[in-house]
Amino acid sequence: MSESVSLTFPDGSVRAYPAGTTGREVAEAISKSLGKKALAITLDGTLRDLSDPVETGAIEIVTRQDPRALELIRHDTAHVMAEAVQELWPGTQVTIGPVIENGFYYDFKRVHPDTREDWPFTPEDLPRIEKRMKEIIQRNKPFTKEIWSRDKARDVFADKGEAYKVELVDAIPADQDLKIYFQGDWFDLCRGPHMASTGQIGTAFKLMKVAGAYWRGDSTKPMLTRIYGTAWAEQEQLDNYLHILAEAEKRDHRKLGREMDLFHFQEEGPGVVFWHGKGWSMFQSLVAYMRRRLAGTYQEVNAPQVLDKSLWETSGHWGWYRDNMFKVTVAGEETDDERVFALKPMNCPGHVQIFKHGLKSYRELPVRLAEFGNVHRYEPSGALHGLMRVRGFTQDDAHVFCTDEQLAAECLRINDLILSVYEDFGFSEIVVKLSTRPDKRVGSDALWDRAESVMMEVLKQIEAQSGGRIKTGILPGEGAFYGPKFEYTLKDAIGREWQCGTTQVDFNLPERFGAFYIDQNSEKTQPVMIHRAVCGSMERFLGILIENYAGHMPLWFAPVQAVVATITSEADEYGKEVAEALREAGLSVETDFRNEKINYKVREHSVTKVPVIIVCGKREAEERTVNIRRLGSQDQVPMTLDEAIASLSFEATPPDLKGKLAAKAARG
Repeated sequence: MSESVSLTFPDGSVRAYPAGTTGREVAEAISKSLGKKALAITLDGTLRDLSDPVETGAIEIVTRQDPRALELIRHDTAHVMAEAVQELWPGTQVTIGPVIENGFYYDFKRVHPDTREDWPFTPEDLPRIEKRMKEIIQRNKPFTKEIWSRDKARDVFADKGEAYKVELVDAIPADQDLKIYFQGDWFDLCRGPHMASTGQIGTAFKLMKVAGAYWRGDSTKPMLTRIYGTAWAEQEQLDNYLHILAEAEKRDHRKLGREMDLFHFQEEGPGVVFWHGKGWSMFQSLVAYMRRRLAGTYQEVNAPQVLDKSLWETSGHWGWYRDNMFKVTVAGEETDDERVFALKPMNCPGHVQIFKHGLKSYRELPVRLAEFGNVHRYEPSGALHGLMRVRGFTQDDAHVFCTDEQLAAECLRINDLILSVYEDFGFSEIVVKLSTRPDKRVGSDALWDRAESVMMEVLKQIEAQSGGRIKTGILPGEGAFYGPKFEYTLKDAIGREWQCGTTQVDFNLPERFGAFYIDQNSEKTQPVMIHRAVCGSMERFLGILIENYAGHMPLWFAPVQAVVATITSEADEYGKEVAEALREAGLSVETDFRNEKINYKVREHSVTKVPVIIVCGKREAEERTVNIRRLGSQDQVPMTLDEAIASLSFEATPPDLKGKLAAKAARG
């Protein structure tokens, strides 16, 4: 009797197959249609080629509709791009081409055939490459795999002039197979897997851009040309992705920041924000809003910006995070103080010091300390990205010191705050995920078991209380080294996801700093410490808001809420009266009495995203009325001055204060 393998299918059924049966044969045995649709298989969760012999274990057949197919499609598209490049420009060296989020790239070394000098690709080359890629896909050549010896691979690639491939061959560990994948006659060194043929890729792809990239990311090594592309299972998905990119470009907060005169960056201060008046007004509005939301619940504190490195050594940050910290030394002829200090990269050690100052009783817990703390973290120059990635930023940071019994209630209280804030800013699609213990961590398994158990129950309550509106999930092994955490991700107006809020349980810092409270038995007890952020980085959250609203901010949050523009100089005095009345009602108002046509004024203020333009002419002055024109609308709504003041002042009231006003009105 021949040997067989036992395969378990997703429905739980188990079937036996002769040893040596391939994934393709398994798919075809189920049905001929599945055999045609199959792109690959997974064995015990690992993607494999259809041509691979199956082994005993759990099997799944991957088709185009499977989310895992995207990685295969993008991987194969990258190989087709490399083949197209070498067909069009023989002698071009192919280096590395991985799948990345939403696409792929390949790095190439091309030299001019006459001068032998570097000949980088340009955006003008991309249409020609795309056309050749479609021709290759049309050929529908099969992907086949061979295992080569290192000597053979080294010799073949050396003969082809592929010096970078020779280097890659030498870098592959000796205990790993050296795989060569063919698509027709063209081949490349690759881990795989691949689909059955180039024809399965389809045509839902597009080459996006070119960029320079050092070989192996090392600035001492040669510069290559990187070609980026995107690929999808269906044309509709590609069209949607390109639409989102186009929308994202229009909404880019850096572009809008210039148009709205909010902020700028410059070389003398890399990664730190130069706030202009309007931008700083928005920033302070965000801080004021958050400060109101914390009033009566948190103590707002402020810890020093610069602290001796000994404190950071105690906290563990000096060992874990030193390369991302800005160091400060004090030394010179006028002082013999040569201590090493650091700009704080986070607020938590300072808050532990504040908690420790003075004896705490269990009756005082929970102690909630909040700070809008300015922190500094070193980010590589290439990673800086406007407000989204900076070196100096403000955290809406808080730390809760509580008993073990209070942990669940505090996590739920924090959750309610985070969701309420996001709702006030118009974000309704939220995902909350629990990140569990990583391999490298501090604290006993018993502590982790207890914390994860509590947070798992809280996660269930979050979903239940939202009626399923809030989606939840688990991120295994993604917790901080000091404890599990909740991560809050919100979806913006064009479907992009942003991870903002966090709730993190910490066993580490209270122990390291010897923080304690006196319990009901008059004994010293270590508190549970919860790190909490709602916005996270205030700068980044503001950047997200600008892009979410495309600069068209809600009236309550706009830096300039209205412009009073006159049609004729005869209305200027009335315009001044209107502006002053609106300012007295609490609105931020500018005036435009220039000798320009009203349509010109409207266009100019629309560029700077002023939400409301109040138009006044001779007739409005006589009748004491105004015309309200909203950003993005061609319509003008006539109102009496009193109606306009009442309507706009109510709309300009922040949502947290509107609720209080409504409650006050209800009480009479």
